[in-house]
Amino acid sequence: MREINIDLKGKTVLVTGAAGFIGANLVTQLMKTVKDVNIIGVDSLNDYYDVSIKEYRLSSINELLNSYPSVSWNFVKGNIADKALIDKLFEEYKPSVVVNLAAQAGVRYSITNPGAYIEANIVGFYNILEACRHNPVEHLVYASSSSVYGSNKKVPYSTDDKVDNPVSLYAATKKSNELMAHAYSKLYNIPSTGLRFFTVYGPAGRPDMAYFGFTNKLLKGETIEIFNYGNCKRDFTYVDDIVEGIKRVMERAPEKRDGEDGLPIPPYAVYNIGNSNPENLLDFVSILQEELIEAGVLPSDYDFEAHKRLVPMQAGDVPITFADTSALEKDMGFKPNTSLRQGLQAFAQWYKKFYG
Repeated sequence: MREINIDLKGKTVLVTGAAGFIGANLVTQLMKTVKDVNIIGVDSLNDYYDVSIKEYRLSSINELLNSYPSVSWNFVKGNIADKALIDKLFEEYKPSVVVNLAAQAGVRYSITNPGAYIEANIVGFYNILEACRHNPVEHLVYASSSSVYGSNKKVPYSTDDKVDNPVSLYAATKKSNELMAHAYSKLYNIPSTGLRFFTVYGPAGRPDMAYFGFTNKLLKGETIEIFNYGNCKRDFTYVDDIVEGIKRVMERAPEKRDGEDGLPIPPYAVYNIGNSNPENLLDFVSILQEELIEAGVLPSDYDFEAHKRLVPMQAGDVPITFADTSALEKDMGFKPNTSLRQGLQAFAQWYKKFYG
């Protein structure tokens, strides 16, 4: 296991996408576990999905702050594509560690709204890299995605695999982030680590994700569509596991060192964070319906078969995602392990509480 080379205690950490699903959970975890940490959160609070969920996450963070008086939390509403804003934040707060989670997410949305992905994922990330260049940081950690593997036939997906054939613009922008980070690591010796997340889910998640969308539709008596006639498998990863992985990575930046030619070797790394246990979508739906009934979201006599339709694969989708997490286990001493039932149970209970 790699040694911790960044002590987060007392450090200033910038988290972009702080009102997002992963971002808000990371901020919460840092508050609970890192003494005297100074967290700067940035989020545009755009309306890609229900803003009330983002506001709920922020209010939960603010409530938690009362229990951790040694922690400093500042939230800035803004877009990372706004270069002047990002430059100002770096100059004012001088973060030691940056975690870039702000992005336009979603495969299908990238087909109808490509401009949003270029702005947030390319221009926004460029602004972060430039700010790290001119205001040196100890570590830049950024979100990539399992979507970079495209329709890779070899499973499980390894970070050693070639990822040159994205099947969506979203995937292409995430691959671009990895390439841009590598270039900046090489040119300016910026320690950077990319994290390829695999189908993240959990309480207060994104409503555009299948488990959340299915729940909304079932509650309204609408029919849910299961793609590829149910023959899809997804490596569902519970949000707490994702956050634990991020925190461990934050503390272990790639080492700066010179090569035989005397020039810096890019202090650059990429890891998969996934559950390494792909679940069939039909099995996933079965567990979801059981937990929704158990939590009282749906009645015990709900007729699921009447509200379920098997349909062909959609453009940009892939039949399977499956993470090889051996590098994460070796370097960070961590492997996600929350079962799908545990995770969906937590989601169903939160859904009941949030929506009544």
